Amino acid sequence: MNKSLFTRLACPLAISALSVTGAQAGTLSIGHTTWVGYGTLYLAQDLGYFKENGLTVELPVVEEASMYMAAQASGQLSGSASTIDEVLKYRPQFCFKAVAALDDSHGGDGVLVGKNVKSLQELKGQAVAVNEGSTSQFWLSYLLKKNGMRMSDITVQNMTADDAATAFIAGRVPAAVTWEPHLSMVRDKQQGKVLVDSSSTPGVIVDVVALNCTVIEKQPEDVKALVAGLYKAVQYTKDHPQKAYEIMARGVGGYLSDPKELAAAAQGVRFYDQAMSEKLLGKPGAPGDSAPLIKLANETASELQGKPYNVSNDDLVDNRFVSPL
Repeated sequence: MNKSLFTRLACPLAISALSVTGAQAGTLSIGHTTWVGYGTLYLAQDLGYFKENGLTVELPVVEEASMYMAAQASGQLSGSASTIDEVLKYRPQFCFKAVAALDDSHGGDGVLVGKNVKSLQELKGQAVAVNEGSTSQFWLSYLLKKNGMRMSDITVQNMTADDAATAFIAGRVPAAVTWEPHLSMVRDKQQGKVLVDSSSTPGVIVDVVALNCTVIEKQPEDVKALVAGLYKAVQYTKDHPQKAYEIMARGVGGYLSDPKELAAAAQGVRFYDQAMSEKLLGKPGAPGDSAPLIKLANETASELQGKPYNVSNDDLVDNRFVSPL
């Protein structure tokens, strides 16, 4: 996104429909898209895990990253839930840091190809449907590099993940990058195959809660309550998965409003408990796996956006809150 567009989106008129609370003690407003990985936020909210530590969490759904990041930049949101590679692109424009890890895609994203395609190298010179500038393209770029290729080796057909799946199934493109439930649909109907999915790249597509730096500075107890509530929600999901998915489905809504659909989608993610969060975000003075991931995201964004990104791990991660209350 160019800077002039970001500035224009950040104006109050562009985001007035959000109707959320700005920074105030005892409240955090976290914008996000509809995604199964954000279900633990709703679970902790419903079960009172935030409230028991004096925290109210508002969860406005904003289906466009540029819009919730604009709202966050203007102070109308305390933060956002998104992937590390997505939010990194906005870090040079205003200050925010990841304080909590939510999930990673573990089979929920994939590359659809024809039944006879055996490797990514066979896509060289072919059209691939993928959403430009999105996490899908970030992940595809990562896969191509692992296989000695670059984005320039394919012809990108820019479309959303849903449209990419539709185009592939209709035979309009030979390959597509998309996510569930489209992957399962292709597998079940044998209308092609999933060449590779994100279970082979754990820790690459990672969702975090990133809060504005002023919010972190002025509301540290609220940040601690947020992290503690999330850990309890993840444990509840392990102990009572069926009930957890029912609660998550009511909260997340949208295409995941059916508990069965949400439960199926949840099989393609890993919800982060404390140990996984510490491994990703590290501890004060000891960076975690986020450091090489952020390096990769910088390299990919620089290549895809055509300008240099040099966001450091310290710029993007505040790991003081990883340990519980």
